Amino acid sequence: MAPRGASAATLTVLVGDDQAASAEFVQQLRADQASSASGKFELVRIGPGTATAAAEPAAADTEPAANAGVRTRSLRTAGDAGLTVAVGTAAARAALERPGQEPLVLAMLSRLEYENLKSASPAAMRRGDRRVGVLLRDPAMADQLALVNAVLPQKRRLGVIATPESEPLVRELQRAAQNANPAWDLQVEIAPDARSLATALRALVPRSDALMVLPDLIGDSQAATLSVLHAGAGAGLPVFGASEGLVRSGGLAAAVSTPGQLAQQARQLGQKVASAAGAGSNSGPLVEAATPATVRINATVARGLGLRPPEERELTERLAAPR
Repeated sequence: MAPRGASAATLTVLVGDDQAASAEFVQQLRADQASSASGKFELVRIGPGTATAAAEPAAADTEPAANAGVRTRSLRTAGDAGLTVAVGTAAARAALERPGQEPLVLAMLSRLEYENLKSASPAAMRRGDRRVGVLLRDPAMADQLALVNAVLPQKRRLGVIATPESEPLVRELQRAAQNANPAWDLQVEIAPDARSLATALRALVPRSDALMVLPDLIGDSQAATLSVLHAGAGAGLPVFGASEGLVRSGGLAAAVSTPGQLAQQARQLGQKVASAAGAGSNSGPLVEAATPATVRINATVARGLGLRPPEERELTERLAAPR
């Protein structure tokens, strides 16, 4: 699992937030690095409002793990790092500004966060002397549609509420809907603000067999997500998404990947990026969506809708199968 060509070098991990998901991601990277005896592990914490200086490390960050040295260093020192993994938006921004030629993986980003970074730093994403990989934290839209199809094989109308900023997600979903066999009839309503959400839902619900919550400003807002869930429940429509929280709150199903599983995928992506380093011109970052490692079903919601979906394990296996 260690990046090829960097097996005896340093894995440098940049973190810019204290979220539980980021901590789980880093913990898994640290454990994998220690168990593989593949070199040092360096944790760099990005201070608030700065991309050039490391913050004071927490006590846990200075404790050495087996077969791994953990220390905090300046972001401006490339040192002997063999691979850098940036966790979250703030860390990704700092990593793109950081000098050095070591392969770089930007992880735990939403599709929209990646699109914003790409627009803000196009040259840094396409540097000829450094390959960049991007691991999105959510499954691809094709995988999410595959889940909807497995649960509702006789339905074809899928309703989505989006914001104006969600255009990249909507385009991806439209491509996936057109390429599905049979194709999905995608119904999209735009809600520019919270006040227009109720109006958009009233227009969307009668034209839909199911609703999907995108990982955008609506999916990131608990109040907006609950509005979609309430509208679905009132009309007897199942709601799908890409988070366990949505399923716990009343959604029917979600295809998810845990931070620990994403950390393992990030190491695999790092291997691909390291292998491609020095292979000639850089055509841009290597982008991967999260592999949907687990399907979650809300059995209570399924019973209330009169549905008998396959078991979570079966659905997980279906999504993992090549299509």
